[in-house]
Amino acid sequence: FNNVEFKETLMGLVQKVREHLQNLENSAFTSDRHRKRKLLENSSLNSKLLKVNGSTTALCATGLRNLGNTCFMNAILQSLSNIQQFCCYFKELPAVELRNGKTAGRRTYHTRSQGDNNVSLVEEFRKTLCALWQGSQTAFSPESLFYVVWKIMPNFRGYQQQDAHEFMRYLLDHLHLELQGGFNGVSRSVILQENSNLSASNKCCINGASTVVTAIFGGILQNEVNCLICGTESRKFDPFLDLSLDIPSQFRNKRTKNQESGPMCTLRDCLRSFTDLEELDETELYMCHKCKKKQKSTKKFWIQKLPKVLCLHLKRFHWTAYLRNKVDTYVEFPLRGLDMKCYLLEPENSGPESCLYDLVAVVVHHGSGVGSGHYTAYAAHEGRWFHFNDSTVTLTDEETVGKAKAYILFYVERQAKPGAEKL
Repeated sequence: FNNVEFKETLMGLVQKVREHLQNLENSAFTSDRHRKRKLLENSSLNSKLLKVNGSTTALCATGLRNLGNTCFMNAILQSLSNIQQFCCYFKELPAVELRNGKTAGRRTYHTRSQGDNNVSLVEEFRKTLCALWQGSQTAFSPESLFYVVWKIMPNFRGYQQQDAHEFMRYLLDHLHLELQGGFNGVSRSVILQENSNLSASNKCCINGASTVVTAIFGGILQNEVNCLICGTESRKFDPFLDLSLDIPSQFRNKRTKNQESGPMCTLRDCLRSFTDLEELDETELYMCHKCKKKQKSTKKFWIQKLPKVLCLHLKRFHWTAYLRNKVDTYVEFPLRGLDMKCYLLEPENSGPESCLYDLVAVVVHHGSGVGSGHYTAYAAHEGRWFHFNDSTVTLTDEETVGKAKAYILFYVERQAKPGAEKL
């Protein structure tokens, strides 16, 4: 060999040795990765085994990964996943297929708000609910759902912190709109009427035909306004999916349950403030049709129809001149037997048990401002309380839940049972 040929042969041998070493390294890396994955799966399984009453039981709850300040979404999703009738409805829906090629003619939903058949909020919501409570993984990543949220709810694009209550309202409204669109020309509201568990007597129509959203969360308020000059009374009925309650100003210095100074604020105080007779100020003058001009008036709310799930939002964020402050007051709330009868327009027409509600989930905001801080949720599942903190799910107890500074409370209508503890 001459020098050139020798060098070329040597370089070829060196290259082959390098390739062989690289293959060995890749093989070892792959093997190590599989071994680590197996260890993680085993540790995940072991971490989901808890001691309850002396025996080992599987923790079937699944966390939701934080995709970048998405704790507001995770807390709402975990709360809704524990409202059994609502959650089961979505989990039992057929899977969505896009209307093209071989899938033409199969069931599909329409995202009415966007006119886009390529995304379905209902389908991604269904998939997320199905992934929770299976017990097959410690945490699920709701990336596909978040992508659809970005696509159809521009307010929630980006990775900044958002208001959990605002997100819940947008989510329920868009689910309602999409379900109204139906599939294959059949409206979901028609299918809803055939469901004996969600009969017509339990429905409240908001923005058109009823869906499972309004059948579960829908109630009706009666708004009474009285002119203080001529006494003319005006009545209006307004559907609602949740009630937003002020925390009365006299309680706003009471920060913890065990704080000595001042009286304790209760959920009943907030409900009473919402339904009490109120004189409207100068900026809210009522246009009296009899007086033909704006007059001073009083306003009062009555609940004309209670929903199956009562969602109560405590208004913890208030705008000042330059920023939005948080009301950090502790509000005492019952875990069982919230009695709503005294807030009804016609309480005599309701049965003794039909106005009682039991707590099923609580959303909590930790921190000082709406644009910062962190959201977690507590929820009851099969008689046990869980704390949902993004990917982490832990068992907790009623005492811990009762000490939480609630932001959103979800109460489920109680099935007739004796011995209710009243608020």
